[in-house]
Amino acid sequence: MNDRYLEFTNSSFGKTLAGMIGLPTPPRLRRADGPWAVQPLDGKYVLVGATTGATLSASLLRALAGTGAGLRIVSEHSALAPLKTAAAELKLSLQGNPGAEAGEPRNHALLFDASGLSNPAQLRELYDFMQPQVRSIAGNGRVLIVSRAPESLTEINARTAATALRGFIRALGKEIGKNGTTANLIEVPAGADGALDAPLRFFLTEHSAFVSGQVLALREPATANVALPGSLEGKVALVTGAARGIGASIAQTLAREGVKVVGMDHPSAEGGLAETMAKIGGVGLAIDVTAPDAASRIATEVGRDFGGLDIVVHNAGITRDKMLRNMPPHFWDMVLNINLNAILAINEGLLKNGLKDGARVVCISSIGGIGGNAGQTNYASTKAGVIGYVDAMASTFAKRGGAINAIAPGFIETAMTAAMPFGPREVGRRLSSLSQGGQPQDIAEAVTFFASPAANAINGRTLRVCGQNFFGM
Repeated sequence: MNDRYLEFTNSSFGKTLAGMIGLPTPPRLRRADGPWAVQPLDGKYVLVGATTGATLSASLLRALAGTGAGLRIVSEHSALAPLKTAAAELKLSLQGNPGAEAGEPRNHALLFDASGLSNPAQLRELYDFMQPQVRSIAGNGRVLIVSRAPESLTEINARTAATALRGFIRALGKEIGKNGTTANLIEVPAGADGALDAPLRFFLTEHSAFVSGQVLALREPATANVALPGSLEGKVALVTGAARGIGASIAQTLAREGVKVVGMDHPSAEGGLAETMAKIGGVGLAIDVTAPDAASRIATEVGRDFGGLDIVVHNAGITRDKMLRNMPPHFWDMVLNINLNAILAINEGLLKNGLKDGARVVCISSIGGIGGNAGQTNYASTKAGVIGYVDAMASTFAKRGGAINAIAPGFIETAMTAAMPFGPREVGRRLSSLSQGGQPQDIAEAVTFFASPAANAINGRTLRVCGQNFFGM
């Protein structure tokens, strides 16, 4: 469904009127229009900064150089030593940061290496770097901070300072979203320094257009690092709930990256499923996710044709909303069985037979499982359960060289949200830093990133794809 308010306020007259009476003007977000590129930031500039004693600068500069980005520094910044040392070792050129009056292209992104934080007072180095630059980022730009994971730090002052970055990035995201710019934080434990390439490529490009104010904690990779572009070529993926909406978009985006998609949906949706799969050269399976033999049927079908699955995306889900005092038992049972119990049962079966070593699983949760919502005790229970499940199962998948993660969508423009009453729908759209709802593609991009073996340092995590919705935590 089109967002008519967004379209109106981005017209010449609408923009003028909105400015006169103080109405918000949602930005037009630039989303990816093709597969992962080898040099996605070619022709763009990234302004890099660091704290004194930063330890991730070499890994960051190496990854940035691979994206084709031009690298700039603020010559007068007080903590340039880590960057200059790393650049010299890597034989990279660091350019000065031209002022707006110079007529040079604006910075696409600000990237700050905060891995050297040792105490809260040192946060002043972050302020000194960001404060003069943040207003001059190009539209649809990016702010990204990379730090050590607080939980991996033993010194109290260092851990305190690293944790402070979480509040900083969430507040900054709410300040800079008006022009489509996002702000995110990556936390890196020792042992994961070399796994930054793929996360940087996701967060700094148009593949993450609707992800802002988020903290993504990495883990030490269980497998060797691989390059993101081309990493999904020839993989086999199962996508449940693939007939339409978000599921269809996930299937299409995976196919864009070279994945052979097996789309699965309820037998009643077989016609729509066949149509969706025909567009991408995929295979359809008309199986109810709650069927007792669902896992064995999947394993038989996929094993015969493809030898097993590299990727499983648990997207199938429903809502049956009622206040708890009025909720009939079948509403509770139906939502719990489809949204949560089916995931556990199918994974249990596929872990025995059907998953290849190194398989990656992505489950769709929701911000409703994080913040709750009146009338959705059943739905919120399942989506919170998914978050706990992926955390609990991370070690199991890591032992097989794979991973399991979750995506928590916010307000997404789908047939379900289009059917909402006008008032709640408009409120849902505007309650985010980006002042709009997301598109199914936004969920699909994050799922596809998590599905890649290049995201090998991400396991047991949940990423909100919600435009930094103000709902929940």
